[in-house]
Amino acid sequence: MATERKQVYKCLVCGIVVETLDGGAGEPVCCGRPMELQRPNAADAEPGKHVPVLSGSEDAGWTVTVGEQPHPMAPKHHIQWVSIRKGPHLCRRELSPGDRPRAEFSPGPRPEEVRAFCNLHGLWEAQG
Repeated sequence: MATERKQVYKCLVCGIVVETLDGGAGEPVCCGRPMELQRPNAADAEPGKHVPVLSGSEDAGWTVTVGEQPHPMAPKHHIQWVSIRKGPHLCRRELSPGDRPRAEFSPGPRPEEVRAFCNLHGLWEAQG
């Protein structure tokens, strides 16, 4: 199995999450087992709770809110991080339980890709 650039993997034993920087012939392994590829979801199993929503402008900056209804941010169920990609640049904000499910990013070109990672429901993606 080949690993591609910018894939996200999760260890089903210890819960660690990694994103690949480069592709290769192998696959990530943790705790003695292959890690599970987190395929981006774009359709929401729970309407309005996981899909990242982009708002803002090139001049004012960009805001990503996770879900049309605020996503839970409890210790057992929360958004771990939100990221945007602008060309070759990746910007990520890490979130913690108790935070708002929202991240702000600096002004600049409109992001092409917006991602959010839920500790229970995996990777969610939307186009910018």
